[in-house]
Amino acid sequence: MKTFLVNGTTETSFMEWLEKGMKEVFSRNGFTLLEDVDEDLRLVLNFTDPKSCRPFRRKAQATFVVSILENEGVMENVFKEAYPYLIRSLSNHLMFVNHDTGTTTFYFLTPEQGCYQIDYKQGDDEARLFQKIYERLEPLASSQLVIDNDFHFDLPEPLWNGDEVSIQLKKSGKKLDKMDLLPAPFPIDEYLTPRDMRHLHKLYGIGGLSYGNLSARQDENHFWMSASGIDKSNMNTIGQDILFIKGYNSKDNKIEVSVPPEVTPKRASVDAIEHWMIYKEHPEVGAIVHIHAWMDGIKATEINYPCGTVELAKTVAQLVRESENPSRAVIGLKNHGLTITGTSLEDIFERIDGKINRQVPMN
Repeated sequence: MKTFLVNGTTETSFMEWLEKGMKEVFSRNGFTLLEDVDEDLRLVLNFTDPKSCRPFRRKAQATFVVSILENEGVMENVFKEAYPYLIRSLSNHLMFVNHDTGTTTFYFLTPEQGCYQIDYKQGDDEARLFQKIYERLEPLASSQLVIDNDFHFDLPEPLWNGDEVSIQLKKSGKKLDKMDLLPAPFPIDEYLTPRDMRHLHKLYGIGGLSYGNLSARQDENHFWMSASGIDKSNMNTIGQDILFIKGYNSKDNKIEVSVPPEVTPKRASVDAIEHWMIYKEHPEVGAIVHIHAWMDGIKATEINYPCGTVELAKTVAQLVRESENPSRAVIGLKNHGLTITGTSLEDIFERIDGKINRQVPMN
């Protein structure tokens, strides 16, 4: 069921108009407006302001929060102006509404996926504006996150210290670290205070170490993968730094991970669902690398679904399927980065050497 809630208060006539229009467009497109928070709540439109930018407290991880904030004046850099409010409001998305010399610009920002915008002037078609806003937010709000793990302490003893495949993963982690890629498509550390950076790392797991992930096939049904938010240059412990992925439990919507006994496991990367889909469909794929960077002349997703969603995984898997050679594909994730398949990790790093653009194009 598609449900939404409006939270906070609107302080200006423009924001009142915006709230009314967003309520109408979401209701018209099949969303049910709720009066209170419950576990089935899918979308929150959280109206806030710069002076009291407070978070909305979710009851369920599947609740998608869009915070909406109004600003006025010339902006030299939207990231520096707006990004801290995304973090402080603990939102999945920030809609930063800026008025300047007769034009209102709606900037949409997400923790990893960058920024895109819609411009509006008084007298423009209001219905078209609200439909554009809806089309930007609906695919994200309706997507299915796969972020929970089901840990099984049943890893076979011969694998407690890894194998040849996990050793290659460790070596490739050092290569990934040497690429000196940012944890996001723009220099977050220049826009946030140290306190906000700590907050970001705690909430979203995209602090300074999470600049991508990598995996390698172990056999027909299993693969090794780097854990979430770790130092890729120093992956040592099986069950913490390097995880043995067993599969995806669609009934419980969890990634299944096999770990050694008496280990406190770390969470699998949110991209595990994407890697799992690709390995399952393409036996010839031996390794996958995801980085926050870009390459010229590649196919890319049309919608920037959040990482860790079934929808993004299916979209990337489809582009891999449609590529000339699925075992050696380079797929762009809109406003986010790259997913690269290869016959091995060595194959991937050889192919991308000298071809990486550190700046991800935003649109």
